[in-house]
Amino acid sequence: MIIRGDRGGEQALAPGESMPATQIEAYYAKRAPEYDDVYLKIERQSDLRLIEAWLSTLFAGESVLEVACGTGYWTQFVAPAATRVVALDISPATLEVACSRVKSSTVRFVTGDAYSLSPSLGSFSAAFAGFWFSHVPIGRRREFLGGLAVLLRPGARVVLLDNLFIDGSSSPISDTNAEGNTYQLRKLKDGSTHRVLKNFPSRDELHASLGVWGTQGKLTTWDYYWAFEFLVDGP
Repeated sequence: MIIRGDRGGEQALAPGESMPATQIEAYYAKRAPEYDDVYLKIERQSDLRLIEAWLSTLFAGESVLEVACGTGYWTQFVAPAATRVVALDISPATLEVACSRVKSSTVRFVTGDAYSLSPSLGSFSAAFAGFWFSHVPIGRRREFLGGLAVLLRPGARVVLLDNLFIDGSSSPISDTNAEGNTYQLRKLKDGSTHRVLKNFPSRDELHASLGVWGTQGKLTTWDYYWAFEFLVDGP
């Protein structure tokens, strides 16, 4: 199977296989200049303003680990109230945009893999991942959340923010693999087309993903987006 995937370039992959970091970086190097275009959709502006205001107060006084921060679009709303933010992404190209967008002594941008979070990042009282969980294969959801929990203190709040699937606004689902992961075809401005893993988990799936790591899961929805919050029990 030949896949051109989100967080990956063109290569042969078995169904459900994850793309290597080098291919992830190559894709985002291409996408970085147009990464934030998705936030320009007219029908989503009301939701975005509500979520931006919500995030601006959500992490007051917390030390926050942001996973897959991309261009720092959401970092700019998380950071002002937090005491410390470490924002991580695998792509140096998107991190370059993030560094130019968010200039704060309390924010540190680092290159890293969301599935292999280094203990050297420190210990945190909260975590945030915006528009990342939908790109996590179903079979790796607990792996990701378990690795995240290792760096979080007991009682830490985790917030996952992502898309609802809305006909006419979301890119159509192109196919589904044997594991149940769904994909979209996306075209960049350079003309290249990429098959993107993009899942739309249900409320039950989100709660099931917590495993032993989290409790008190709470789902909030807007017209085009959802946020799932939970507290970490500790590793």
